[in-house]
Amino acid sequence: MTTLLALMVGVLYAAAIYMILRRSIVKLVIGLVLLSNAANLLIFTAAGLTRDAPALVPAGLSSPAQAVADPLAQALILTAIVIGLGVLAFAVVLIHRAYEVVRADDMDQMKDTDT
Repeated sequence: MTTLLALMVGVLYAAAIYMILRRSIVKLVIGLVLLSNAANLLIFTAAGLTRDAPALVPAGLSSPAQAVADPLAQALILTAIVIGLGVLAFAVVLIHRAYEVVRADDMDQMKDTDT
């Protein structure tokens, strides 16, 4: 399972880099979304895949009685998802405004409007 997830992380990173290098600004944003998802999956895979109990300590014990899942990776990924959603919302608004001004989503045409 870990090998499959590692392969999926590689495919997502490759697709994200490909989309970011395109000239369309919409494809750039799609590449950023793929890049954030690939990073989340990488953190999740690197933390280890365990289907154990939640990280709760029963009353009266100083440590969990059995193996537990690592909550740090889950908290990092949850935070990254929220930040990624905020960046995506900002990028969509920025694209909409740029399209209203330039009437094109090509980066080269947007660069011509600088002068």
